[in-house]
Amino acid sequence: MEKIKLGFASDHRGYELKEELIKYFKHHEKVLEVVDYGTNSKDSCDYPDYAKLLGRELQDKSIDFGVGICGSGIGISIALNKVKGVYCAKCNNALEARYTRLDNNTNAVAISGDTSLKEAISIVETFITTEFTNLERHIRRNNKIKEIEGSYHD
Repeated sequence: MEKIKLGFASDHRGYELKEELIKYFKHHEKVLEVVDYGTNSKDSCDYPDYAKLLGRELQDKSIDFGVGICGSGIGISIALNKVKGVYCAKCNNALEARYTRLDNNTNAVAISGDTSLKEAISIVETFITTEFTNLERHIRRNNKIKEIEGSYHD
C-alpha cells in the first residue's frame, strides 16, 4: 500500500481530539502527509463549514481519506455525505471502521469528539489500512448508492 494523504476537520467540540490525532498521524508509517482543514481553536463554530472544506478535497482527490470530528460525530458525518463523491461512516470502534472500508469503500470516517485518543487512533488506523474487498456484491451495492446520489444531486 502506498503512503496516503490524510485530511482532518473538526468543530470546536472535536478540536482537541483532532489536534492529538494530527500529532500521532504525522509520524505514522502509512501516512505521507496530514492536512488540517480546521477549526483552529475551541471557539464555537459550525461543523458544516469544515466538513465542506474536507469534503471538497476528497471530491477533488487532493487527499485520499478524511477524518471528521464533532461532538457526536453524527453531524459532521451527515455534512460530509452531502458532498458528491464523499462516502463517510460514523464509527464508534475499529470493527465498524474495518467493515466500512471492506464493504462500502468509504473515503471518510466521522468520530465523536468524546472518543478516547486510544480508541480514535485505533479507528483511524484501521480505516486507513483496510482495503476494499472488490467483491462483486459490494461493488454492485456501492454502485446502487452512487445511482441514488446521482439522481438527487445536480
